[in-house]
Parts: sequence; C-alpha cells; structure tokens
Amino acid sequence: MPMLTRARRTARRAARPAACLCALAVLALAAPAAAAPDPAAAAHRPVILVHGYNADPGVWGSLRQDLTAAGYDESELFSWGYDTSRSVNEVLAGQLAAYVEQVRARTGADRVDLVAHSFGSLVTRWYVKYGGGAPAVAHWASLAGPNHGTTTAWACAAWSQACRDMTPGSYVADRLAAGDETPGPVAYATWWSNCDEVINPDTSVALTGAANHAAGCLAHNDLLGDDGVSRGVQAFLRTP
Repeated sequence: MPMLTRARRTARRAARPAACLCALAVLALAAPAAAAPDPAAAAHRPVILVHGYNADPGVWGSLRQDLTAAGYDESELFSWGYDTSRSVNEVLAGQLAAYVEQVRARTGADRVDLVAHSFGSLVTRWYVKYGGGAPAVAHWASLAGPNHGTTTAWACAAWSQACRDMTPGSYVADRLAAGDETPGPVAYATWWSNCDEVINPDTSVALTGAANHAAGCLAHNDLLGDDGVSRGVQAFLRTP
C-alpha cells in the first residue's frame, strides 16, 4: 500500500508541469493582442508661424489654440519674431533660414510647415524660392499675403524697406513672380478676403500653382482668428 501511494504521488508531480503549460496556453489565448500604433497619435510636423508687418508673435494666439485643440503639442508649434522694417531678400529670409534650421535641430524633423500672415508671406516665399528652403518645407500657407504687392504699402515706403518690398513692381515682388511662383516639392495654399483693407488689389494674394481660398468678407487681421480660415489651414497641413 505505501509503495502504491508513493507511485501515485510521483505521477501527480509529473503531471503538474504539463498542467501549468496548459494553463499558460489558455491565458495566452485569452490575453488581448497588443494594440496597433495609432497613426493619429504620431508626432506632427513642426509648424512655424510668421507674423506680418509691424506685428509680433502674439497675433497667433487664436490659431495656436486651435492647433493644440486639434492635437498639436506646444513643442511642435513655433512663432518666429523679427524686425519687420528690414529687407526681405537681404536680411529677413536669411534670418528665417537660420531659425528653421534651429527648429529642425531641436525637433529632429526633416521638414517644417510655414504659415505666414501678410508681409510674412514675402519673407517665407523668398526663403523657399531663393534661400534654399524648398527641401526643408512641406507646406506653405499664406493668409492675406501681398504676394504681388499692395498699393497701400506706398504709405510707408518712404521710411521702411519692408514697405518698399511690398509695393507693386518692387524688386522683391517681381522676382517672386518670375518663373514658377510655387517652386519645389512644397504644397502651397493662400487665403484672401474681398474686404481686405490692406491688400490692394485683393487678387494680389493668389498664386499660380497654389490652392487659393476665398475667406469671405474679412478685415486684414481678422483672417488670423477666423474659424473657417483656421479649419482650412488645419486641413491643408494634414494633406500629404
């Protein structure tokens, strides 16, 4: 009888590893599969916001809020401040180029998106077209940009080089209009208003080769905080 009991105990011990393996197999089948990465959670391309003449980075408060609400992290949004009295081609485009490189180094991004208002459109366009910026920029968006000049700039052209750059027929306006207005592997978009009191004529904003959007009857600075324009810019930045 004792020998039979020992034999049964030995058999039970031998069966335990097999039982454990079976239990682990059941748990493995019951465990949920690892969730696939969510593409929407991926980091966004850095956005650099470039203000217009006689302004500062504070004008982007509304759009920055909209972008963060749409999922952008604050570390992905940059507002470049600069002296708006300086020359587009001789000074500002080079300064912007240096800033873009700083953003790329800081974020590790190969390209950035540029969103410009008014005079900032000329600075960013010159950087892309003549300052070697095309390979570093994925999307370029212009809100109320004097892309072919505006006659209202004559009011300050006597003392401001930036205003002279914004006048129709200026060296900057003509050079930017020469040849391809939307060069390189960059997606271009503009937003213009038929009630813009600063851009004259209104048609100055649109560019050949860009997605040009009518924003409705908005004042020049109102494009910065308009919900429709904001939604349009966000959708444009999401395009491949």
